[in-house]
Amino acid sequence: MKPPAIFTLTSKVAAITGAGSGIGEAIALLFARQGARVVVLDLDEAAARRTAERIVATGGAASAIACDVSDAGSVGSAFGAIDKDHGRLDVLVNNAGIAHVGTAETTPEPDFDRVYRVNVKGVFLCAQAGLPLMVRGGGGVVLNMASIASLVGIPDRFAYSMSKGAVLAMTRSIAVDYMKKGVRCNCVCPARVHTPFVDGYLAKNYPGREKEMFRTLSEAQPIGRMGRPEEVAALALYLCSDEAAPMNGKRIDLRGAV
Repeated sequence: MKPPAIFTLTSKVAAITGAGSGIGEAIALLFARQGARVVVLDLDEAAARRTAERIVATGGAASAIACDVSDAGSVGSAFGAIDKDHGRLDVLVNNAGIAHVGTAETTPEPDFDRVYRVNVKGVFLCAQAGLPLMVRGGGGVVLNMASIASLVGIPDRFAYSMSKGAVLAMTRSIAVDYMKKGVRCNCVCPARVHTPFVDGYLAKNYPGREKEMFRTLSEAQPIGRMGRPEEVAALALYLCSDEAAPMNGKRIDLRGAV
């Protein structure tokens, strides 16, 4: 007897921000393999297209839309296109985000504002645009990408930690406001994950010492290594699947230890 399929997203429309690379790309690829019609949203249109092309090349369904999540006009245009092309939205993954290194004293105001615009305002704008489509269609799932930085003190991450704390709070607010309308909202709080951003950060801040610092950062993780984008994607799949129906307003830590 063939076992029943679980964790499927067959025929669901899933929009994923920041899906041109890293965690967002891994989520897009996995969701497509599980049957979703994926809308790849990214500020970098070429990167978004590459992800969508990878999905289509393996038999999946995907489209790419350039979207600046910090700009209301860009978000409105992107979600308008989703509505026009699909007529619905079942899953929204707010993954797009940027990092920053600095304390309260060393963080320039323009940098603080930029982190806020992308990491906080971006989640707000995409939720504001996506939720009406979900409610109109009878329900859906919003998954926000927070961070372990929203829970513990990490040195020199003042603005970034602030922004991810806001994402955690927004997750709970959306869950409460929309649970009677059939919409669930949860968030994932990963520890350090090895993505192209990490490689770029090391090259910029530790030229010539990249391997040494990569080892140091990896060994500082509870599991002795950085997480992988595919591991975050697997958790995202569960939270966005029907099997996770009881999960709402939840924060899931992904750091290898209690």
